Amino acid sequence: MENKIRCKWCNLKNPIYIKYHDEEWGRKNFNDNYLFEMLILESFQAGLSWECVLNKREDLKKAFDNFNIDKISNFNNEKIEELLANKNIIRNRLKINASINNAKIFKNIQSEYGSFHNYLKTFTNDKIIYETGKTTSKLSDEISKNLQKRKMKFVGTTIIYSYLQAIGVINSHEKECFLYKQ
Repeated sequence: MENKIRCKWCNLKNPIYIKYHDEEWGRKNFNDNYLFEMLILESFQAGLSWECVLNKREDLKKAFDNFNIDKISNFNNEKIEELLANKNIIRNRLKINASINNAKIFKNIQSEYGSFHNYLKTFTNDKIIYETGKTTSKLSDEISKNLQKRKMKFVGTTIIYSYLQAIGVINSHEKECFLYKQ
């Protein structure tokens, strides 16, 4: 495992990061529960490193009731204060409130399209894009604009681009990486 060449951004001293790079990032996973979890995690990344979010992922998962969309949709002020007091997670009121707001909108999109994946397919035509060296694209611009129109928060084009990479719509493994594909 140590002899494999990975993307330059992967911190080889962090086993959590290596596992995420090797087993998750850029791999297709269109299960709506996963799509929701990654949207929440990506929104928490704003202004932080992805490694910081990954290191807190398990604590975020516990604090956010295993990313249960129904529970998060109904978080109240008491739960928000509990989250803000939790030293193990990213304690940002705007991001916590955005998670609750975005859960409700995510559910509306699921109702409208049958699944969040079906919604994404209206933009992607269910195709995988292979590209490196970008942080935004026409696709991330379009999805970001649509989500913002629906009143989602922390879904700018850079966050959505990262999200699309995370869920496997965009495969950005670098040419030298053992997971690179064209």
